[in-house]
Amino acid sequence: MTNPDYTFEQAALDRGFTYIAGVDEVGRGPLAGPVVAAAVVLDTNNIPDGLNDSKKLTAKKRDALYDAIMEQADVSLAEATVAEIDEHNILRASHIAMVRAIAGLGQPTDHALIDGNMVPRGLTISTETVVKGDGRSLSIAAASIVAKVWRDRHMVDLAQQYPGYGWEKNAGYPTAVHKSGLENLGVTPHHRRSFKPVHNILYQE
Repeated sequence: MTNPDYTFEQAALDRGFTYIAGVDEVGRGPLAGPVVAAAVVLDTNNIPDGLNDSKKLTAKKRDALYDAIMEQADVSLAEATVAEIDEHNILRASHIAMVRAIAGLGQPTDHALIDGNMVPRGLTISTETVVKGDGRSLSIAAASIVAKVWRDRHMVDLAQQYPGYGWEKNAGYPTAVHKSGLENLGVTPHHRRSFKPVHNILYQE
């Protein structure tokens, strides 16, 4: 498996675009917490070494790269809340977060490389979807790292307020510890009520 490179970004530059953002989201699968998206525009002359799909990196490497990306790139983070996830559905909520992240960049981007195969509704700029983009595009890889580290840290903070669900380790994903916490401690304001394991506990016969 090859590592991500700058091919997609360079192709967009060659077509006349000037400010190209990689966009990715994290947190579709958890039972708790927001879905978080990041948009990253890399500095062509200052790209951190070792960028890759965040899932392929150690936590220590992700943390180091997070700091480097935040320092060397234009980065915007955004989320869709648990209430928005329950109101719309997780796919739509993740797209809302992506649109917000793109809008929050330091200067307007004219082309976005979106991880996945769907363009979020409401984007008025040029876009390109890249399936498995976090393993193919350096900008999307950077966005995947930033979004994951930020969300993981957010879930650690929430775990201090709501101990017993293991969020500091499982980031809200449905592990045995998390499910046991749901059964024994009940549903918190940060749980996604539209997700079946949470819904089932709320509406047990």
